[in-house]
Amino acid sequence: MTVMPSIPLPLPIDRPATLWQAIRRGIAGNCPRCGHHTLFRKWLKPVERCQHCFLDLTPQRADDFPAYVAILLTGHFVIPIIATLSLHSDLSVPVLLAIGLALTVPSMLGLLQPSKGAIIAVQWWNGMHGFLRERPTD
Repeated sequence: MTVMPSIPLPLPIDRPATLWQAIRRGIAGNCPRCGHHTLFRKWLKPVERCQHCFLDLTPQRADDFPAYVAILLTGHFVIPIIATLSLHSDLSVPVLLAIGLALTVPSMLGLLQPSKGAIIAVQWWNGMHGFLRERPTD
């Protein structure tokens, strides 16, 4: 009977060729280094280590920046709609408020995880906060 090693053997890693490829992987919720395994174990909680390429994700420091990005993008989407509705319709303030909340809350919640994934990917690509800089040309 053979005993399997307790540490998994490294698999071939398909590193991204560009920063934008790493960002797309992060937006999709995948590991920025290999693109195979999920980046999050909970909604906004990253895994500690990719199970495919074993990238240590504990150095990431996205902090509040994903929320700022989500607010910026949501504002650019919702404000023109509300401004147009308020200028070109006779809707009351409570109705405009209801429409604004109905657009804002799902947009914010939907953009938080992709923006956090993109920010983690940028940190990994640039070797920030303890990540090893692993660009294909390095």
